[in-house]
Amino acid sequence: MTETSDFYYGEDKIHYEVVRKEAKNKSRSNNLITDETKPCKPRKVVIKVHPDQRVVATAPIDATNEMIHDAMMKRARWIWQSLQDFAKQKDHVLPKRYVSGETQFYLGRRYVLKVLISSETEPSVKLSRGQLNVFLQQSDNKIDQKIQAEKVKSMLDKWYQNRAKAIFSARLKALLPKASWVKDVPLYKVLIMQKQWGSCSTKGNLILNPHLVKAPKECIDYVILHELCHIAEHNHSEKFWRLLMQVMPNWKEVKERLDGMAEFYLNE
Repeated sequence: MTETSDFYYGEDKIHYEVVRKEAKNKSRSNNLITDETKPCKPRKVVIKVHPDQRVVATAPIDATNEMIHDAMMKRARWIWQSLQDFAKQKDHVLPKRYVSGETQFYLGRRYVLKVLISSETEPSVKLSRGQLNVFLQQSDNKIDQKIQAEKVKSMLDKWYQNRAKAIFSARLKALLPKASWVKDVPLYKVLIMQKQWGSCSTKGNLILNPHLVKAPKECIDYVILHELCHIAEHNHSEKFWRLLMQVMPNWKEVKERLDGMAEFYLNE
């Protein structure tokens, strides 16, 4: 059952949804800002601010409206600031046009995209001195600008896919010693996802988002370790978060860093 309500922070009216659940397990997902407030034990109100600026309060089924409202008011400044941060990101993240001068990311660094026309060089993508160069053939200079942009995007997508496979494979092998409960190298595939950095099947197979290769290595490690923890604990139980804390004590800070840039890394 979903309810809606609102409160004021200064002159700003903030709307929020209320979802009532009986389950006690914490649920956390990528690309969210999350906070938790305990109005009284053992009840808990979990507040999430989504990138699309939705505010959702998940509360026990027997929580009163007053209890939920009090929890929202206690975190009013944090909620307001999170909404402002997401609004600023949205203002600055423009759709990609795949033309020279745009910013591309790789392993946490910004690179300037340069589209080059050459009669001598085969179509390719190369990193060089702070630039991500896309080489097109001379004949591509005569095609429609939109078609040329689609070709540049296709080449970049393939380049990111290949780099992601190489980086993820290397990081997975490097991190496996930390995941002592994993006996063999798990199978994984690279797949573009709109709202997830990774996932783990009940059989222990991993799926990793190629856009993740745009993030710093520490963020890549966080997602891989997160999914490796799911091989031992398939839900977000207390045991899961304790396990993640053991293998990456600073995971919260790393996740916050990844969440803060998600709109840029996922932008296409």
